[in-house]
Amino acid sequence: MFRIDGDKMMKEKIIAFSQSIGINQIGFTNADAFFDLKEKLEKQIELGFDSGFEESDLNLRTDPQAIMADAKTLIAIAIAYPSKMKKTVKNSKESPRGVFGRASWGLDYHLVLKEKLEKLAAFIQSLEPTAKCLSMVDTGTLVDRAVAERSGIGWSGKNCAIISPTYGSYIYLGELITNLELPIDTPIENQCGNCQKCLDACPTKALVASGEINAGRCLAFLTQTKTEIPEQFIAKLGNRLYGCDTCQVVCPVNKGLNHCFHKELEPDPELAMPKLLPLLTLTNRQFKEKFGKIAGAWRGRTPIQRNAILGLAFFKTKQALPILGELMDDPREVIRETASYAIRKINEENE
Repeated sequence: MFRIDGDKMMKEKIIAFSQSIGINQIGFTNADAFFDLKEKLEKQIELGFDSGFEESDLNLRTDPQAIMADAKTLIAIAIAYPSKMKKTVKNSKESPRGVFGRASWGLDYHLVLKEKLEKLAAFIQSLEPTAKCLSMVDTGTLVDRAVAERSGIGWSGKNCAIISPTYGSYIYLGELITNLELPIDTPIENQCGNCQKCLDACPTKALVASGEINAGRCLAFLTQTKTEIPEQFIAKLGNRLYGCDTCQVVCPVNKGLNHCFHKELEPDPELAMPKLLPLLTLTNRQFKEKFGKIAGAWRGRTPIQRNAILGLAFFKTKQALPILGELMDDPREVIRETASYAIRKINEENE
């Protein structure tokens, strides 16, 4: 075990190295179990508010030592991403476009954070060869937001996002579990106060209370499902192809923030806001070739094509009717049913 001074020195070296490889924020906390979180997750499941994308074993989601038996410290990192496009594209009635959420702009953030965490782990092991390090980004078992909150990256906002005082909620999160015992940081006091702009602005009222979300009503979740979207939410979907940024856009902390620190995270407007009609005829191979490197492609082409069809219905695009008619013979039921809905809506508008 290191001396206290040695631990502090190692932490300082880790922080300095993290900054040198482009990690925007880093925090340290102990590897104790998140008991309060476990109770909250149990309540979410009981209410039916979970998305189904999460790890089913709550112990793995809330107890670092269930993942690494000798875990001592959690190291949280944050990478800031852009909220604005440097170049814009024209969205017209004749050629309408859809939109991917900001978290899907640029190169898939899982790849970006994974590379930085691997470099960080290698650096730590160069300082202490006996160190064990296990990295996670979103698809890991621990709840990234809980680790980030306890590590002092930011506070948990009423919109369920981690809000950094410096970077707002436009941040990607990841963490390392290590057997090294390092000095820990202090969590940041919640600064939302009486503000509830995110709750008021949520299009489907998925934010049912401060820090509590019903995933089944959340447009960000619904855009990623592979089944039909309930009609009560379709009008709220608009031209969203993946994700929803409403609760972030209205957050006062995010006002004026636009982080352009990482070139690989800068959006290509033609990918972030693609034309809707061409999306409908993409094969699997073509979809992967065009969109495969962005986070929004992880569920494949079917959800994106379904959402594109709904976007065309939203814009009442008559030019889409021939292609929609062809999709009535698509082997995928969700595409056939969604195309049928869109045809009805467009014809209603033009009767």
